[in-house]
Amino acid sequence: MSDLTASIAQHYHERTKYNPETINAKQPPLDWSQQPLPFKEYKIGTSIDLKPYLNDDATAFSNDPAKLWWQRLARLLLCSYGLTGRIPTPGNPHYLRASPSAGGLYPAELYLISRGTPLLPAGLYNYQAYTHSLMHFWESDVWTKLQTACYWHPVLENTQLALVTTAVFQRSAWRYQDRAYRRICLDTGHLLGNIELACTLNDYRPHLIGGFMDEAMQQLLYLDAEQEGAIAILPLADLLEVKQNLSLARTALAATTQRYYPPIPEGQLLSYLHQATQLPLDTTVKVNWKPATSQVQRTDKYNFPFCLKVSTQTPPINWGNQLEHLETTILRRRSTRAYSGAALTFEELIALLDFTYQPQHYIDQGLDGSPDYFDLSLVETFIVVSSVTGLEEGCYYYAPKTHELRQIRFKNFRQELHFLCLQQDLGRDAGAVLFHTADLKVAIAAYGDRVYRYLHTDAGHLGQRLNLAATQLGLGVSGIAGFFDDQVNEVLGIPSDEAVLYITTLGAVQK
Repeated sequence: MSDLTASIAQHYHERTKYNPETINAKQPPLDWSQQPLPFKEYKIGTSIDLKPYLNDDATAFSNDPAKLWWQRLARLLLCSYGLTGRIPTPGNPHYLRASPSAGGLYPAELYLISRGTPLLPAGLYNYQAYTHSLMHFWESDVWTKLQTACYWHPVLENTQLALVTTAVFQRSAWRYQDRAYRRICLDTGHLLGNIELACTLNDYRPHLIGGFMDEAMQQLLYLDAEQEGAIAILPLADLLEVKQNLSLARTALAATTQRYYPPIPEGQLLSYLHQATQLPLDTTVKVNWKPATSQVQRTDKYNFPFCLKVSTQTPPINWGNQLEHLETTILRRRSTRAYSGAALTFEELIALLDFTYQPQHYIDQGLDGSPDYFDLSLVETFIVVSSVTGLEEGCYYYAPKTHELRQIRFKNFRQELHFLCLQQDLGRDAGAVLFHTADLKVAIAAYGDRVYRYLHTDAGHLGQRLNLAATQLGLGVSGIAGFFDDQVNEVLGIPSDEAVLYITTLGAVQK
């Protein structure tokens, strides 16, 4: 039976840690002939082509309200998860998307649910990134079922459209085995980061929902529960409609904490965790959707005695008078493959932090000053500085509330980072490496085992804001989800209670 001191989320986390002594045994050779397709196909349905609405002239449809509506939706989907590049391979080309994905595997699927509008009939749609089209695969009114599955979330009372992100588990598990669930949730976070900003560009406001009845969503979308599961739901408030300028609501609900479970064989942990973290199918549950206190307020957790403290106050990144640089940045973003080893400037580093953690500084530019996350009060940030002009080398805790870096270790960690990042040169050659962490015990006490989804999704969302800020500043950036978990804390001096969720490397691009 299980270790009674560990919940299933903690058990999963421990079992999927990389360890220097066992990592080679856990990495079987890849069978490329078995790689799942990254695109979902439907044999029946009606396709709606969105490409005609991608006119470079933003005013092209200004005199045609119907086409303008379609243009907004087409650009939102393109900037969220559309194809942005093509890499020739001996077989089929490999396509890149607006949202980054571990190993380029793209486990997420994106669905659109319509309540029924004059331009988009009620029903279920799948976003077909390969053709930039919508596949209308179910024609009926399903909005009441969506409301039921979401415990009658108040935002759904006044909206007409909702996006749903799901995960096709095997796309990522084919390569990363059981640890793939971490990457799936991080990739979902990347996608949510894009959706947040793409909505702003197209006059929508996404309202994040992570608390929903999983089985009800599987039934609504006709998903095979063994193959695919919903991760997040985002009703889209149309900001051009006065009635849809809606109040914020709670995004995350607590699930049970499971401490009794049978021995779980290798290869079945991912599926078991996803099933164990579901919310039950119970239409009698009443939910208070008012925002949780932790979502409204966050504190800086660590204040180390006698540590060096450095202010991170800085002017915001300029995204243009009409945010014209934001869309181009989303579409040209790429994960960096190699850094030059040259230094970042201190001004660049704190500008990255400002865009990622201080959205309220960007209200004047038209961005959302309080975008939805599940619970950022649970996620902490540590930064290892290897080469930043004007900042001493070492490991720092970032305190977003007081806008400062607090140094906890004095050392150049380049070689240690190379080791911790599984011998990836990105860790060694980056100017700075950022670590997102969380205290799993505290998080599970607040939300049950389902919090494992929330934590990694929020970390991925933050990571995507870092990606875009770095791209706008002409810097290199790449996320790393494979690392020696326990050794990170030991080597860098990060408190042992903090489980590492995600790593983002930042540096000068190799020419």
